[in-house]
Amino acid sequence: MDPARRAAHRPTQLTHEYSLFSPADATAPRLCRDFVRTVLSTHGRAYLITPAALCTSELVTNVHLYTKGTAMLRVRLTPARLRVSVFDESADPPALVRPAGGGAACWGRGLALVAEMADGWGVADGRAGRFAKGVWFELWLAG
Repeated sequence: MDPARRAAHRPTQLTHEYSLFSPADATAPRLCRDFVRTVLSTHGRAYLITPAALCTSELVTNVHLYTKGTAMLRVRLTPARLRVSVFDESADPPALVRPAGGGAACWGRGLALVAEMADGWGVADGRAGRFAKGVWFELWLAG
């Protein structure tokens, strides 16, 4: 190809955003975990895979257990942080429960685990289309 006809050099993209729609069924946590793993591996952030996969799995599992309909996963990777948001069609707010019995409890630990593993977490300020609620977590990137 003639070098004069090549496309001009594109500047490096600093922010990367990805979305995945998944049914709120038993396959959703694994699909969403694998999606987040792929994004992080692709962008050279493998050191974030374990906490990101765990937190993603917990948020998506909550959608599967407590809501109906579709879940939307958003992954936003900037030079400073990873933010993963999970949106669902339920307007019911999430509840952070510290289960009695400490770490031995089998149920109700999802958001508590996210709060421990993530550098921050919260509820999205508004709707995202038909999705009534979004819960997010952030992991800060190493320099």
